[in-house]
Amino acid sequence: MTATSQRLFNFIAGEQGPWQIRSNTNLVGAPLPTASRLEVVGSCTAPLQYVSAWQLQGITSNDRYVTRDEKTALTARQPDLGRSSATCAALIALRKHSGWWGLTQDERRTIVEEQSNHIAIGMKYLPAIARRLYHCRDLAHSQPFDFITWFEFAPQDTPAFDELLKSLRRSVEWQFVEREVDIRMVQADAS
Repeated sequence: MTATSQRLFNFIAGEQGPWQIRSNTNLVGAPLPTASRLEVVGSCTAPLQYVSAWQLQGITSNDRYVTRDEKTALTARQPDLGRSSATCAALIALRKHSGWWGLTQDERRTIVEEQSNHIAIGMKYLPAIARRLYHCRDLAHSQPFDFITWFEFAPQDTPAFDELLKSLRRSVEWQFVEREVDIRMVQADAS
């Protein structure tokens, strides 16, 4: 990952990059093509010209569904990406159906936290699992997903990461998911 002031990121899957793709699992909807490596590159200019199996873009944004107390708690516990011990990563790409986007902000908040406990579930796994959310829906160029979440963790935290995903996927919020791809990686020099 690059500097934290960077907002637009490109996720480029192909034959190069520091992350070796171990699995590319399609859970709902169309799959992404297979690739052996992934690179995450910050970009504030023209699209990057890489030979790739696929490229996704996402932008960091303001926190949309958290209260002040939740944001304070998350900030206090959320580790930075790029920790040397975090040699495993996952890219979870999601698209939600039109029913989700037809809801108001407060209705989505009710589903995210009051019904699904998304934030509370995530807090249980901090600081072992670091994450960053990227929004794709509002970019100038149409993207195949609404959100990309990037996770990093140490190998021994893989079972905890699997538990985190299992809990989230059982929630009311996931009833709105129409496409989901789960890509697992290790740092190329850590394999």
